[in-house]
Amino acid sequence: MNNTFFVENNLSGLDRKNFLKTFDDKHTDLYILKNNKGMEVAMTNYGCALLSIMVPDKNGDYANVILGHDSIDNVINSPEPFLNTTIGRYANRIANGTFTLYDEEHKLAINNGPNSLHGGPTGFHTRIWDAHQTAPNSITFHYFSKDNEEGFPGNLDVEIIYSLDADENALTIDYKATTDKATYVNLTNHAFFNLAGAGTPTTSIENHIVTINADYYLPTDETSIPTGEVLFVKDTPMDFRTPHSIGERINEPFTALINGAGYDHCYVLKKDEYGLVDLAATCSEPVSGRKMEVYTSECGVQLYTGNWLNGFTGAHGATFPRRSGICFEAQCFPDTPNKAHFPSAIIQPDSEYRQYTIYKFDVE
Repeated sequence: MNNTFFVENNLSGLDRKNFLKTFDDKHTDLYILKNNKGMEVAMTNYGCALLSIMVPDKNGDYANVILGHDSIDNVINSPEPFLNTTIGRYANRIANGTFTLYDEEHKLAINNGPNSLHGGPTGFHTRIWDAHQTAPNSITFHYFSKDNEEGFPGNLDVEIIYSLDADENALTIDYKATTDKATYVNLTNHAFFNLAGAGTPTTSIENHIVTINADYYLPTDETSIPTGEVLFVKDTPMDFRTPHSIGERINEPFTALINGAGYDHCYVLKKDEYGLVDLAATCSEPVSGRKMEVYTSECGVQLYTGNWLNGFTGAHGATFPRRSGICFEAQCFPDTPNKAHFPSAIIQPDSEYRQYTIYKFDVE
C-alpha cells in the first residue's frame, strides 16, 4: 500500500484519518490525485470509490461534481452501495442471476428483484483493493477475484489505473484483467455526476444538457432486463443525438421511461471499429458552465438519472435527493450472457480484458 503523494490540504476538504481502517489485515486509505491545472480527484481503495472530483466552473470556482462521502464508514454503509465504485465482475443486470457458459450453468446472487445486479451484493464495489500511487496524478489498484466468487467462474486478476492528464482536466480509467478459465467480465465505474456541484440539497440534474452518440438503445422489461430488441431512438424521448435537457422528456408516458422510473438504459454507441476510444456522450450544466465529455472503448453506455436516490446525506452535509446525480456507465450490454446476439463479454485464458474510459471536463 503506497500513499507517498497524499495531499493533506486538498480542495475537497477530506480528512485522511477518516479513511484509515483495517479489515482482516486489509487497510483502507484516502488518495488524492492532482494535475498541473489544479484539478483534484479523491479516492479510497474500498471499492475503488471516487469521493470527489474538483473542477472549476466558468468563474474559476471549484466544486465537487460527484456525489461522495467523507469517511470510510459512510462509504461502506452508503444507502447507495454502488456510489462511484468500480463495478464487477459484471456491470448491470443478469436475468434471474443465471447463465450458461460452455454447457455449464452458473448461479449468481439475486440482489435486484429477480436479477443479479453489478456483480452481486459482495461484488468488486465491496472489496478492499491493493493500492499503489505511482505519481501525484496516477494510482493503480489491484484485486484478485477467486474462482466462483459471487458465482463467476475462473480466477480473475484485475488491475485498474486512474490517471489525470497533466495539462487537461481529464480522468482516464484503464481497466485490465486476465483469467485462468473462460468467464464473463464487464467492468465500469458507477460515478454519480452533478456538474452544478454537490450541495445541501444537491440540485436536480434535470437541467443538465446531454448528447449521446447512439442511434439505438436497448429497451427493458419491468425488471430492467433488456428485452433483446435493439430499437431506433428516432421520434422517441430516448433520442439524444442532438442536445436535450434531461428533464425535457423524462416524465413522458413512454414505456422505457416508465419501466426505468426515468432514464436507466444502455445505449448502443456508434463505432467505426470495436475497441476504439470514441466520444460517447457530452453533458453540460448551464448555470455553472461546466461541461463533461465521456470517451470510451466500450460498445455501450448506461444512462442513469438517479431515479432511486432518496435524499441521504453525503460529504460535508450535502444531501442527494432523487435525480440529483447522472451516470454514464461505459460497459458491454446488460444481460449479454443470456443474449447470444449481443456483443460477447467472454474473456479466455489466452486473452486480456481491456477497457479505457475518459471523463474530460471543461467550461463553456
